[in-house]
Amino acid sequence: MRTNPGKQAAFTLMELLMTLAIVGVLAALLLPAVQQARDSARRLACQSHLRQIGLAVQTYYDVCGGLPYQGTFTPGNSFSGYSVHTRLLPFVEQNDIHRQIRYDVGFASQPEIARLRVPLYRCPSDPNLRTRIDGGIEFYPTNYGFSIGTWLGIDQLTSESGDGAFGVNTSHRLSAFTDGLSHTLCASEVKSFQAVLADGGNPVGPDAPIPDHPNEIASFGGRFELDWGHTQWVSGRTLQTGLTTTFAPNTLIGYRVGSKEYDIDFTSARMGPGTNRQGYRIVTARSFHSGGVNGLLMDGSVQNFSSEIDQAVWRALGTRAGSEIPTEE
Repeated sequence: MRTNPGKQAAFTLMELLMTLAIVGVLAALLLPAVQQARDSARRLACQSHLRQIGLAVQTYYDVCGGLPYQGTFTPGNSFSGYSVHTRLLPFVEQNDIHRQIRYDVGFASQPEIARLRVPLYRCPSDPNLRTRIDGGIEFYPTNYGFSIGTWLGIDQLTSESGDGAFGVNTSHRLSAFTDGLSHTLCASEVKSFQAVLADGGNPVGPDAPIPDHPNEIASFGGRFELDWGHTQWVSGRTLQTGLTTTFAPNTLIGYRVGSKEYDIDFTSARMGPGTNRQGYRIVTARSFHSGGVNGLLMDGSVQNFSSEIDQAVWRALGTRAGSEIPTEE
């Protein structure tokens, strides 16, 4: 039988629908794998950032003979201390920015620095690609906070800082880390534009007990600020560039405003004139990755810490000289 040479083969409607259905199924099967591959690549990039920060901390120590200050503060004056992030700039290939900073004046007097973006200090999974205006100054955020310990930020009556790796007016030597460098947290991921509860004045007094449960925090009171924390990479305030190990990574610290509940960080009293009291901090490690947070230890190693890590173990990692017994976890 001869075929008509002028007649071309074509898909029937049923064949076209079946083809589209098969393509749709394949796309649905491939999309999670593609997304998982992207998430994995971003997680690895975030870990790389922390490794570079760890190397910068070690190089700073070798050059300066001590760890960077969390910030500096003179009682009676407004806090204007620059962060660990700024002090590491020469060691993360950011000399041009470092040379512009005058450490003898506050960052509020140098707004051109505050608004700059340092790519190393940002996690590639953070969706918040914007700056924040505070007091008329434009600030750029960060996703990495340096550990000040478990609970105390600074006692302005005694100038005592926390029990972690970094502190205000404090440059620790490695000999102070009697728990061991591999058992002490240096830095970890934090979320930018974090809601905070600040300056309620409670708890008050020296040696206030560490809260056992996040449900206790709302009762301390304070001023609620939305999208405030970790939005100023130049500031040495713990709410901006630090963290504490009070609660395990990604712990929800709920605070209700109207019908909505927010996940907050907390400080009882920030540094500044007229706050001659103890300042306690709860600034939780949080990640835009799933399951846990990337963390940098003082020996320079980077690990992923599960959100399910035992609270006591996490607090032990926050102290430099707590004499805790290391565990497998």
